[in-house]
Amino acid sequence: MTARFTGQHMAAILVAFFAVVIAVNFYMARTAVMTFGGTVVDNSYVASQHYARWLDEAAAQDRAGWRAEPEIAGGRLMLVLRRGGSPVVGARVRVSARHPLGALPDRVIELVPAATPGRYRAPVALPPGRWQLLIEARDGDAQARFETELRA
Repeated sequence: MTARFTGQHMAAILVAFFAVVIAVNFYMARTAVMTFGGTVVDNSYVASQHYARWLDEAAAQDRAGWRAEPEIAGGRLMLVLRRGGSPVVGARVRVSARHPLGALPDRVIELVPAATPGRYRAPVALPPGRWQLLIEARDGDAQARFETELRA
């Protein structure tokens, strides 16, 4: 004899289905809230007032031929810095490293010159993972800013 499919069976299937859907929604919402790193800018109106100036500064930096090439070597951040195709020697280079999900604390690293001209290295290693880098280089009165992403 075979069992009959009753209304109680259908009710149990519906309750189980919606319980799974609700549990997954709660999990996804909790994960989204816990991993959000914060705001992009603190005040979007103020940022909009500086936007044209930022574009002009970026265009001037491109015309000057600034280039930054970050990489990870031996677990440490290395950076090749050029301006107009020539290595930049003796610059002050500062890197702000931010984990994209905010899971790890931000790090500010002052890079020191390496043996090769135009090459700079971090005195400390970055933990493994993906990092968003804000690179600020100053050579005398000239300065440049770069934003890039790197996997350590």
